[in-house]
Amino acid sequence: MIICLFLPLVVKADVLQIKPDAPKSYQVKKGDTLWDISAIFLNQPWLWPKLWRLNPQIKNPHLIYPGDKLRLVYDEQGQPMLVKGKPELKWSPKVRTKLKDQSAISTISLDVIAPYLRYESFFTEQELTLLPYVLGSDEAYKSSIDGFRVYVKGDMEVGRAYAIYQKGEALLDPQSGEMLGYQVDLVATAQALRVGNISEKIPSTLYVTDIQQEIHAGDFVVPVNEGQLLPSYFTMQAVAGDVRGAIIQSASGGREFGKSEVVMINRGSDNNVRPGDVMTIKRTSPSVVESGTGPVYTEDAPRWSRMANAGESDYQMPEESLGQAMVFKVYDKVSMALILKSSKAIRLQDTVTAP
Repeated sequence: MIICLFLPLVVKADVLQIKPDAPKSYQVKKGDTLWDISAIFLNQPWLWPKLWRLNPQIKNPHLIYPGDKLRLVYDEQGQPMLVKGKPELKWSPKVRTKLKDQSAISTISLDVIAPYLRYESFFTEQELTLLPYVLGSDEAYKSSIDGFRVYVKGDMEVGRAYAIYQKGEALLDPQSGEMLGYQVDLVATAQALRVGNISEKIPSTLYVTDIQQEIHAGDFVVPVNEGQLLPSYFTMQAVAGDVRGAIIQSASGGREFGKSEVVMINRGSDNNVRPGDVMTIKRTSPSVVESGTGPVYTEDAPRWSRMANAGESDYQMPEESLGQAMVFKVYDKVSMALILKSSKAIRLQDTVTAP
């Protein structure tokens, strides 16, 4: 399932671009992914299926193991492809003392994003007003253990699994100032024991099966897997050229983060963002102003100089690439993405755009 989930298809319009400094060969190391290895050879790692074409030496690119030696070659049409180095057969009476690591490398590790695919992380303000919520429990105190009952204002389906969320931080679009919605935190999972009847003021009953933090009155209740089923695969492609947004939140809550961090982006299906879209993360270089002693960074300039320039740079400083991220979950105005590569620490407000 880990392999199938990230099996990308190929965008016909994209053409392989081998890096000028790409090596002629590479030996697979433990911890490598197909994305990592493809990024060594390609400017567009999301096109790895074109590089790992089916051939007699790599019948299944998902079954590449640490220790395998890969070679960059070109076919009859001059197109690049990766093949395994031909094995050297040596007969020897010696006993093999070390077996090959049998853990095949994968495209991307699923365990990083699986919780976000199964459970929600974002709701709009309007959606929250329509959700059932916790009224209390069968004990008159807050509980932080499994195996107790909570009562919910809302009609539940007996036997069905539910997730309990707490409303977190409000998310604002840093560019427009628009209120996008709220980040939510999963606090527990539960199973419905009894159906309520809200018209008669009878709450439903949930039995808490797993708790991560205290459940509070007012916490929201959502069916598990409703619109949250894992896809069989992602189609990996470059995001549409006119999409431009920013990182507005990280799953860890930090302001700086790197590879394998899950982040939120202020663009979603309303902007034609799709699961599998690959975005480049960029940041404008620090602004510079001219001072009496020469050019200085705006933040280091004298106050009068900053006021005269209204905090703007005297020069149009370039926007540099910092890494890449793949969208894996899309809402109307927000998306969740996994950082695939970072050359330096990624920050909130960094720009995301087409590769």
